[in-house]
Amino acid sequence: MSELDHSLTVSDWLSQTEGRLSVDVIETRHEIVVRSAIAGVHTQDLDITLSDDTLTIRGSRQHECEERTSDQIHIQECHWGTFSRTIILPCAVDADSVDATLKRGILTIRMKKAEMDKRIPILELDDL
Repeated sequence: MSELDHSLTVSDWLSQTEGRLSVDVIETRHEIVVRSAIAGVHTQDLDITLSDDTLTIRGSRQHECEERTSDQIHIQECHWGTFSRTIILPCAVDADSVDATLKRGILTIRMKKAEMDKRIPILELDDL
């Protein structure tokens, strides 16, 4: 197999793989915060879902550079195409309180912790 044939095979294989996001998961007293660097991704190309204790981030980063057939790429470490990351959260969160923002290429997802221990008051009824 020639060097050119080999590079095409590797390139084809890499273009079909899905990228994986690196994330930070921080637990504070009142919330769980997930941060990820996703430069070059538009909000319309992101999908965030929460199901029970699992958060999933999916998206796509489009390669905006024009490549010519005469170009020779020496190093390509940036992932272009689809990516996803599923995270099992360290505690239950309130699904109605999830907030996601994208600022300067950093995705931040804030989720308030669910109230786990709730004291139930007991009403005393008079004997009839």
